[in-house]
Amino acid sequence: MKVYNTMTRKKEELRPMNKNRIKMFVCGPTVYDESHIGHGRTYIAFDVIARYLKYKGYSVFYLENITDIDDKIIKRASELGVEPLELAKKYESLYFKDMELLGVTNVNYYARAMEHLTEIINQIQTLVDKGFAYETSTGVYFDESKLEDFGKLSNRNIEDLNIHRVNLDSTKRNPGDFALWKKRDEKPSWDSPWGKGRPGWHIEDTAITETYFGGQFDIHGGGLDLIFPHHEAEIAQMESATGKKPMVKYWMHTGFLNVSGEKMSKSLGNFVTIEELLKEYDPQVFRYFVLSTHYRSPIDFSDDALMQSQNSLKRIHKVMKTVDELLESNITNENRHDEKYLQLLEDTKEEFLDAMDNDFNTPIALSALFNLVRDINKGINEEEISKKVFKEIKNLLNEFGDILGLTFSVESVKSDSDELVNILIDVREELRKKKDYELSDKIRSQLRDAGIDLEDK
Repeated sequence: MKVYNTMTRKKEELRPMNKNRIKMFVCGPTVYDESHIGHGRTYIAFDVIARYLKYKGYSVFYLENITDIDDKIIKRASELGVEPLELAKKYESLYFKDMELLGVTNVNYYARAMEHLTEIINQIQTLVDKGFAYETSTGVYFDESKLEDFGKLSNRNIEDLNIHRVNLDSTKRNPGDFALWKKRDEKPSWDSPWGKGRPGWHIEDTAITETYFGGQFDIHGGGLDLIFPHHEAEIAQMESATGKKPMVKYWMHTGFLNVSGEKMSKSLGNFVTIEELLKEYDPQVFRYFVLSTHYRSPIDFSDDALMQSQNSLKRIHKVMKTVDELLESNITNENRHDEKYLQLLEDTKEEFLDAMDNDFNTPIALSALFNLVRDINKGINEEEISKKVFKEIKNLLNEFGDILGLTFSVESVKSDSDELVNILIDVREELRKKKDYELSDKIRSQLRDAGIDLEDK
């Protein structure tokens, strides 16, 4: 299996540091606002990466941080007149809800920054003790001039980077020195060896990853926009604190998401939250849309693109429904074509897995799947496929669906719907016992509209 490494700018053979165990960290959200479709794109991509690594037999520990204290959170909380941590908890809860709806379910642990203050302070102290950081009247800063290779991930040197920087803090030694601890008197603030304050953004991630992974781990993921300064700062902090290089073996980044060809922003009026998206489209449609473009490539969000994804999913659902119906029928197709179709399934699986082995190339994998759908439809029309082959077709489509986090089986959707109907019927019965006939009649009426008639005993 090959993975594109942002650090080396090339695809490399995946060789975990510890046999078949993979430690993967992805930068999580700063919870000061609703999650948007850009978040959705990144976290769906890494969810599929985790799914496929597990499918290939790797033991994956997928860690994600939650930045629950930050200047953006404090500013928004002040505007709304609420406590910052209260605001963070609200948007964290909404984030988890959005991720669950999108099928992002493979994160093993979410680590909140505020639950790791001790580790953050300890790592800062280590950097101070080793001479990589210094204290001023405004905070504690990392001295980037101490590192000869600072900028190696973004492939830029300090001189080039500093041309574009303005030193707003005259207490810093260099314009690019970044804050590890910000001295603040106003709340929220916490005690530290350098006085009251709060941590800088970059130090949260390395303190968390060192806590759970040690000084080195296999995969670090995030959006392309995080390479500089965030990921550069992480490398500087961790490698300086632990003395171990490299901090990360494979750096992986998702491409930018645009909306109808333009960068998404609130000022342009094209900012789309996940909640808004899911009012119009099924979560699976958006997930399919994301996977139809390679995770490293830019992706252009539009209604036309989502409609194409919706139609593509319908084609797969339709063939799966037909397969289910034929499996339940009394078809007597002869087995003379079994070898042909079993070979087709084997070839398709090989093509699908080859694509996924090549830096998780989901568009090529989906293309293999659709070629199979086309050939299955042709075989159905020509009555060439036996029940034995239909069973194998169904198993393979479900296998592909599990890897991609897409539900192709009509049975799965049906069983969920049946369970919901049963819950509504039970709730209605309880309402009738309590003589709340108005609400129970309303439920009965809405069930009737959905084609379900109830007979009261």
